[in-house]
Amino acid sequence: MSDRDLVWSSTDGDLRRARPQPAGRPAAAGGRVKVRRETAGRKGKAVTTVSGLPLDDAALRALAGRLKKRCGVGGSAKGGVIELQGDHRDAVVEVLRADGYDVVLAGG
Repeated sequence: MSDRDLVWSSTDGDLRRARPQPAGRPAAAGGRVKVRRETAGRKGKAVTTVSGLPLDDAALRALAGRLKKRCGVGGSAKGGVIELQGDHRDAVVEVLRADGYDVVLAGG
């Protein structure tokens, strides 16, 4: 039996659905990092969210730490989204553009 005939592996699961992983940074949906201010479901408190970053979880947490220190606020990084307490869109856009990301302000 050759490797091409293999359809299921105990370590990788269903190999018929496996897709090759791109080398380096994976492309984000749309290729843009979206920075927005949200208040919905937060009792009127503003939160700055950053989504669409082409980073893995460890790199996302590291970037969130840098942004939290730069803005002097708390926040979190989970599910591919960075949340910062308060409205810090200008500072976040400045840091991300300096890192070479294509940043767009989304929402209102």
